[in-house]
Amino acid sequence: MSTKTDSWGSRVGLILAMAGNAVGLGNFLRFPVQAVQNGGGAFIIPYLVCFLVMGIPLLFIEWSTGRYGGKYGNHSTPYILDTMAKGRIWKYIGVFGIFTNIAVAAYYCYIESWTMSYVYHSIVGTFNGMSQADVAGFFNSYVDVAHSTTGIPYEAVVFYVICLLLNTYILSKGLGGIEKVAKIGMPLLILFGVILAVRGLTLGTSGASDIFPEANAWDGLNFLWTPQFDSLSNPKVWLAAAGQIFFTLSVGMGTIHCYAAYLKERDDIALNAVSAGFMNEFVEVVLGSLIVIPIAAGYLGLDWVIQNAGFGMAFQTMPYLFQQWGDVIAIFAGVFWFGLLFFAGITSSLAMGTPWMGFMRDEFNWSKNKGAWSFGLLALTMGLPTVVFYNEGLFDQYDYWAGTVSLVVFAFLETILFSYIFGIKKGWSEINKGADIKLPGIYKYVILIVTPALLGWVLISSIPDWIDKVKDSDTHNKEWFANTYYAENFDASGNTKGKVVEVSPQHVKLAFDNEKKVFDKATGEVIKVPFTDYKVYNFDADKNQQVTVKMDQVVSPKDEIATGDFTNNTLYKFMGRMLLLALFLFISLVVFFAYKKRVKEGRATI
Repeated sequence: MSTKTDSWGSRVGLILAMAGNAVGLGNFLRFPVQAVQNGGGAFIIPYLVCFLVMGIPLLFIEWSTGRYGGKYGNHSTPYILDTMAKGRIWKYIGVFGIFTNIAVAAYYCYIESWTMSYVYHSIVGTFNGMSQADVAGFFNSYVDVAHSTTGIPYEAVVFYVICLLLNTYILSKGLGGIEKVAKIGMPLLILFGVILAVRGLTLGTSGASDIFPEANAWDGLNFLWTPQFDSLSNPKVWLAAAGQIFFTLSVGMGTIHCYAAYLKERDDIALNAVSAGFMNEFVEVVLGSLIVIPIAAGYLGLDWVIQNAGFGMAFQTMPYLFQQWGDVIAIFAGVFWFGLLFFAGITSSLAMGTPWMGFMRDEFNWSKNKGAWSFGLLALTMGLPTVVFYNEGLFDQYDYWAGTVSLVVFAFLETILFSYIFGIKKGWSEINKGADIKLPGIYKYVILIVTPALLGWVLISSIPDWIDKVKDSDTHNKEWFANTYYAENFDASGNTKGKVVEVSPQHVKLAFDNEKKVFDKATGEVIKVPFTDYKVYNFDADKNQQVTVKMDQVVSPKDEIATGDFTNNTLYKFMGRMLLLALFLFISLVVFFAYKKRVKEGRATI
């Protein structure tokens, strides 16, 4: 049995590190967008219910299983799960707890590197005088590795490598390094968030303009915080709310198990889990809802927010909005906003390195330094393709399969293990061991019945979407290499047709009927309004790509619109899936060798 060579310095440091693990980019980038896209206040009730019946129980499960495995000298999920049940399969289920962290860190650090770059650009005044379209275009140029916004060749790659090096260096210092970052980063994150939230609360109608005369920050807040009880019968909203819980609490990843494995057998986990969970909810629900949406609504109007809510708002819109406060204040606002996102990101990405490091130390006696730099190398190997092929969709494949599907699968399986194989009686006793608070007995039955049922529903209802992703059902250009390019769908139905309104040898613009969402203040509901929309395709003459449609021609989805030499995004999406599969198999092989080593040393039986 390995001995513990690392430990937490204080309870405050542990809670801040755990909260930092949970408080990530999703709190500020994903939560407000999910809320807007799912009806604003209609999202809040399902979200809070999912937090109470799925999020909190999963925190209890992961904290207690981590501490339980830790007393046997195991600090990552393969052998933490193996200590809880007989059978070889569980150590390989535990592979998810290492795989997910490496795969997510690979692309998560890329987003984290954007925040570093944007802090720099905010300080030097890059965004001064830029229009909203210019700021959006800046982001598009940044993620294209062939362009540079600073003069540094392959700028996106350089910032990404710097970000990974910083993460790896801190990880090489062990839990002490992580704890120091959490003690500095979490208070600064909350401070920056409060400053920006106050601005969001006090903006009111002062940001209205001739272009957006009805802009009002309070509209954004009212939209987010007016409950819609009819959402309780909408499965789509429930599914979105359940999905957000995984992102916001970092459950189903294996990081919580790893952190908790360094606790003593009678250290409190019940209060710690609740404290970390509610700190995360404060940051997400309070600060996360008071910055992006109110400020955007205060300058651009609620209708614009509803129509354009997306992950990219933080980078493609916020720098423009900060410019409305004046050149000097815009610098501080940019540093606060992107600094906040950086600290939210790094406290999470550091946690992602600990399962691999813990496993390699336990099984192969690797030092912290060796474990950290090997993690950095794995993340770099997996992550560089997401940087280079970001626009081709490889990044999205990682986010979907590693950052979504893997979490749900692992959370469901670990809940079944805890409740029905390890046993709820032993599990409940483990949760309450050393607890400083008395947990409501109802949670015993929530963990036993409600949580696995909800997770099972999320899992089963997601399967059709998994199949569509593997089949690349979202595109008509399925061949990796083709000499014909087809029109994609103009709307979700796939039945709408477009009309050619502009055409040249390498350019075509199609007009089609679409609907946009607007907020009806009289009824307090989001309604759909018809309008004419456009889709533009640009082709490359160097690849012999040439438009084949003519002016005024009516085009249906899957109609040929160009010929030439095409390398379609399906190639890169397949590449992403294969890289993830290779990583999972590689970690499974490492676990297998560790098992063989344990058998040889007499620490495991055949």
